[in-house]
Amino acid sequence: MTDCATESPECSRRLVLGECLEGWRTEARHGECDTGRYRCRYVDWGSGPALVFVPGMGLDALGFAMLVARLQTHFRCISFDLPAGHIDGAHVTRYRHEDHVADLFALLDHLALRQCFMFGASFGSTIALAAMHQQPLRFPRAILQGGFARHPLARAEVLLASFARYLPGRMSWLPLTRAILERQHREPFQLRDPDVWEFFVAESLRMPMQAFACRALEIHRLDLRPILPSITQPVLMVCGDRDHLVGKACEAELRAGLPVVARAEIEQCGHIPQLSHPEVLAEVVRQYLLPESAGECPVGRGG
Repeated sequence: MTDCATESPECSRRLVLGECLEGWRTEARHGECDTGRYRCRYVDWGSGPALVFVPGMGLDALGFAMLVARLQTHFRCISFDLPAGHIDGAHVTRYRHEDHVADLFALLDHLALRQCFMFGASFGSTIALAAMHQQPLRFPRAILQGGFARHPLARAEVLLASFARYLPGRMSWLPLTRAILERQHREPFQLRDPDVWEFFVAESLRMPMQAFACRALEIHRLDLRPILPSITQPVLMVCGDRDHLVGKACEAELRAGLPVVARAEIEQCGHIPQLSHPEVLAEVVRQYLLPESAGECPVGRGG
């Protein structure tokens, strides 16, 4: 296992949110796959080895727009929305973790992808881990950003989620949601243009409350530690040194359980590097998945 601390690559042009969103709208291919549980909207952008992005709790596929805009010149990048229940036909209160995994396989079959790399963000890391365990030959290696195998919630969080899963509306309806986002995530965005922070807040606030609460309860129930030793594909854990959502204990459990694992830490970074540090994150992804191109633009130091 190796650790590496990454730095902003000086040879990479700084990404502009508006340009990334325009490319997302006009250059990417947008589609829909009926998984049998919901109508899964997905985006397919770029060419090269297939790289599937699995989103986390509070952001959908669009949250990867900046990261994918940089990586689409190296990979066929595919990102998709998890079931939200508002317009996709999903019954989110009935969802279990294994349903998310089955939906991922349904999407890959729809796209005729026999093999691909995976990038799982936060809650998406657990879907990626379960998929790698079920069909190991399909996923030669994966990147887990802000990942964990177990993350029990506090009692107050469980009670709030248990109540909120029956409420209509979006996260913007909950009082203090913006203030909570400010406290948990604002600092690592300080060096980015203000529109990136406002984009993150807007995307977070439009998440259906019911879907967010159900995902939180799934996380509370989940424990993937028993399957970790049988996941023998190489895995890279990408961590922010200022990630206040996934603690060191969760990270240590995941790292201790995986047989073939490396770790990259991004400095001055929180839980959302795909928006706060997309240039650095893109270089980490490229160099790990395409090591033959690592000499083009070095970003880190091994240790």
